[in-house]
Amino acid sequence: MTFIKKTLASSIAIAATAAMATTAQAEISDGEVRIGYLADMSGTYRDLAGPGGLEALQMAVEDFGGSVDGAPIEVFSADDSNSADVGANTVREWVDQRNVDLVAGMVASSVTIAVTKVLEDNDGFGIVSGSAASSITNEHCTPNHIHWVYDTYPLANGTARAVVEQGGDTWFMLTADYAFGHALEGDVTKVVEENGGEVIGGVRHPFPTNDFSSYILQAQGSGAEIIGLANAGADTVNAINTASQFGVVEAGQQLAGLLVFLNDVHAMGLETTQGLLLTTGWYWNMDDQAREWAERYYERVGSMPTMVQAGIYSSTMHYLQAVEATGSDDTQTVREYMMKQPIHDFFARNGRIREDGRMVHDMYLARVKSPEESTHEWDLYEILTSIPAEEAYRPLAESQCDLVQN
Repeated sequence: MTFIKKTLASSIAIAATAAMATTAQAEISDGEVRIGYLADMSGTYRDLAGPGGLEALQMAVEDFGGSVDGAPIEVFSADDSNSADVGANTVREWVDQRNVDLVAGMVASSVTIAVTKVLEDNDGFGIVSGSAASSITNEHCTPNHIHWVYDTYPLANGTARAVVEQGGDTWFMLTADYAFGHALEGDVTKVVEENGGEVIGGVRHPFPTNDFSSYILQAQGSGAEIIGLANAGADTVNAINTASQFGVVEAGQQLAGLLVFLNDVHAMGLETTQGLLLTTGWYWNMDDQAREWAERYYERVGSMPTMVQAGIYSSTMHYLQAVEATGSDDTQTVREYMMKQPIHDFFARNGRIREDGRMVHDMYLARVKSPEESTHEWDLYEILTSIPAEEAYRPLAESQCDLVQN
């Protein structure tokens, strides 16, 4: 009798588990979790995200096991060519024809703003890892996307504040002429002025730009102590190299790279970049957890990851965990679950997702090492201090996002 009862109870438990699994898989549309990776794969921003970001995403899928509750994870990618029209049309096709569950990557802010509008109109879901404009979770926030790695507010808050505190009172802004550059220029101007400094001039350059000669001459002519570079990727590299050729630093002016990536410093070399202050969301050599993941990435790619590439892995894992926990790929179900879960992994410390879609986490003020201080090819930064999550990002009290209850 006891044996029969145990057997019956066991059979009921197995049946219940099977029913739950079947229900979970049934709620995953089309029986697959489909992730589309959208980024600049060949242009200005190729190295900071690009193919390396796709590899990081693939690592997350592999580490997760390749499926969710038996539903396989399918990954596909596209090059947006840093064009808002190309990005929006690609994602529209993914939503209409391929039933994409998640759009990942996204670098150029103009592309991201166009894509997130498409996602909102179609109740899709996106996690932005490469874009910098703080407006993405401010005036351009939607209930259909999350902004993961960094934005212009903590970059300005960290780097500009540190430079002004060291005596850099007068600034000239060299700005990429699109949403990201405008946002960074605005955030830097606010921080500089609040700390007693002054922006005495500026110029905006087309995106992308190869020849920075005339812009650097205007910056030199301004007499500003600090030339703030509100650009990124190849534009930042070209601007710094041109400034070096023109003897800007030797003449007494200082460059402030407001969005500098690891690959930029590596490409330019420590002779050119030593002493540069920058704010970053992550650094491969900052602790044991970061090193362990970065070394695995290095074995696959042959270079150390940027903060964007690390963030793509982190955000993909958080998304897949939410799909598994809820048994669904429904946008709002997954987003709500993700918002309730703290993020504390090799990438993020004290991470959480706010109602505006901003994932806030500790940021870091770093200094680029001198050639004498560096012990090997990728030993490029010294982390000077941590900037706590709640101090780094724009306060919700200042938010223009419709999702925030002020």
